[in-house]
Amino acid sequence: MRNPAPGDAEEPVPGDLRMARALWPVLLASAVGLLPFTVFSTYLVPIADDAGSSVAAMGGLRGLGGLAALLVGTALAPFIDRVPKEWAAAGALVALGVSAGLGAAGGFALFAVFCLLVGASTAVLNPALTAAAADRFGSGKAAGRAATLVTATTSMTAMLAAPVIALPALFWGWQGDLLAVTALSLLLAAVFVARRGKRQETGTPPGAPRVGYLASFRALAAVRGVLPLLLVGFLRTAVFMGYLAYLAAFYEERFDLDAGLFTLVWTLSGASFFVSNLLTGRVTNSAAPRVTTERLLAIGLVAALVSVVGFYFTHWLPLALAMTALHAASHAIVAACVVSLLVRRCGTALRGSALSLNAAGQSLGVFAGAALGGAGLGLAGYPGTAVVFGALVVAALGAAVLVPRGRGGDDVTQAEST
Repeated sequence: MRNPAPGDAEEPVPGDLRMARALWPVLLASAVGLLPFTVFSTYLVPIADDAGSSVAAMGGLRGLGGLAALLVGTALAPFIDRVPKEWAAAGALVALGVSAGLGAAGGFALFAVFCLLVGASTAVLNPALTAAAADRFGSGKAAGRAATLVTATTSMTAMLAAPVIALPALFWGWQGDLLAVTALSLLLAAVFVARRGKRQETGTPPGAPRVGYLASFRALAAVRGVLPLLLVGFLRTAVFMGYLAYLAAFYEERFDLDAGLFTLVWTLSGASFFVSNLLTGRVTNSAAPRVTTERLLAIGLVAALVSVVGFYFTHWLPLALAMTALHAASHAIVAACVVSLLVRRCGTALRGSALSLNAAGQSLGVFAGAALGGAGLGLAGYPGTAVVFGALVVAALGAAVLVPRGRGGDDVTQAEST
């Protein structure tokens, strides 16, 4: 597909199936990127036993991945747009495959390296894949739809990954799962290199002057609405991941749901997020949307505020389940709107950097949300948690107000001429 020049009339947005056929390696790679930590979390107890470690010590290594993702995602953000994104994704997939192979070997020290490498590789892989998908379809709404198709695939994989890895593990164990991730990662890396060799990637023209490292951050900050969008992404993640951290404990304490029944609640939340993310990406990037992306962003945040505060004061199980579904759906709306706006406003010149910083902010949000939610729970119980998360959503609403609307109710890509 030809990428439109900044002055061209925007091409129609292709259908999801057509996009999926064009983007199948990207979508598959986005799914594979979630598998290493899913295996680690699902089989934490036997992994700790095989390594001769306690569950608490082994589980604590997961934080190393978040720290590595935050540092690497921030530090390498300007470079995502300086190299072909297929090559960046291929390099990240090789690192992911190496990390999975090390994890399969077992041992506490190797799992520490595993967590660091997985966090660092996904910090490059996820924004590179999302930006590469968007680049295949230019700078307008088709690009936004392609990017949200990647995020929808990721959310679907997060919902289905546990049963997908559990069935093969019955035959080859958790070590076999990790070795399968190694094989898939290396195979996909080869596919990306081969596909890159067959076509030219859009972006900075050959011979164009390179923007300096710090200047890249300044150029990104100069794009309309990018900074408040990144803040919304961070705050949204803090609320949702903090909420999920204490979700099982809430349902067990208030409704006496055991772990088996709680898996149904988790499935409800994951399915709500996936469907909402998929539909929002389609609606916001349609040719004639009924509501602007900026307004839908605000609507999603209002729904998140109502659902997260109402959830902790609910004592009726059906209402709690409805709030769980609404809260997941509202966060999916916000996530899709943030990605769509970043992709459409930054264009091919800076979208990789913007998506990388957004992913780094989400890594920070995971830590912040769990810590702040725990503080609220410790000080005032679940009402305290409701106050903390409600305040974070209000702050996100304030940031969303600072996101200017595009001209004519749509977005204007500024980065192409930055």
